[in-house]
Amino acid sequence: MTARRLDGTLVARQIQDELRPLLDALRARGVRPGLGAVLVGDDPASAVYVRSKTKRCEELGLFHETGRLPATATTDQVLAAVEAFNGRPEIHGILVQLPLPPQVDAQRVLDRVLPEKDVDGFHPSNVGRLVQKRPRFVPCTPAGIMELLRRSGVELAGRRAVVIGRSEIVGKPMALLLMHADATVTVCHSRTRELPALTREADVLVAAIGKPGLVRGAHVKPGAVVVDVGMNRVADAALARELVEPERLGEFERKGYALVGDVHAAEVGAVAGALTPVPGGVGPLTIAMLMANTVKAALGPS
Repeated sequence: MTARRLDGTLVARQIQDELRPLLDALRARGVRPGLGAVLVGDDPASAVYVRSKTKRCEELGLFHETGRLPATATTDQVLAAVEAFNGRPEIHGILVQLPLPPQVDAQRVLDRVLPEKDVDGFHPSNVGRLVQKRPRFVPCTPAGIMELLRRSGVELAGRRAVVIGRSEIVGKPMALLLMHADATVTVCHSRTRELPALTREADVLVAAIGKPGLVRGAHVKPGAVVVDVGMNRVADAALARELVEPERLGEFERKGYALVGDVHAAEVGAVAGALTPVPGGVGPLTIAMLMANTVKAALGPS
């Protein structure tokens, strides 16, 4: 069996197209949604991600501004950058690009973002609202995955779902959203014993643990829906030959690295019923939902 491809790029375009009437309504009121990003240091992946978000803002006509700080920035300096965006009415949403350098207290920084501008959904107030099933903003990656599953016709009520990973950004909110959709949810992590036995029970398996090719064919129930959240940069040639699709090996040779997921795509694709690709799966959805959250912030309380 060859798994059906769950096209995140296609769904992301649908989400962005659905934002245009809302943007027209805001423009009629003289409002242009604004996104402020705080970028600390020169991490290449973070810089690429911020550029992608900037590009989407420009495509949709959102105002955007990036506050850049050096890798040596202190917690107080990053807090000041957040406060500057908090105080500007033309900035409706604030994104703090993670990870932050080790000397910066990330939790203090995220807590400083005004809840009504917290378009990443990481403020304790927004986390609590998500737990209570009355969210203001849902973290963008899990929210995008739920849109992908819904629009792909994946039934969740009464199904078994397994999430590998327990991060605040993906794993925990993903489990909550699946639970709210009436799935029966198991959360696995680095200390979980007999992982394949648990993942083979899943009708829907979400891999978000940050280990290239961790999920193999033996982890997957035949016909399961598998969502690969991983975005791992692989420079080892032997590992790349194992994990990268043959048609992308030329890209690896040119760049000296390739992006791969947490799922061994060749093995899992032969077992699963549906699978997200890497790249082109979850990544575009994350950015689309950030745009949606920024527009929602500009619209104000409903």
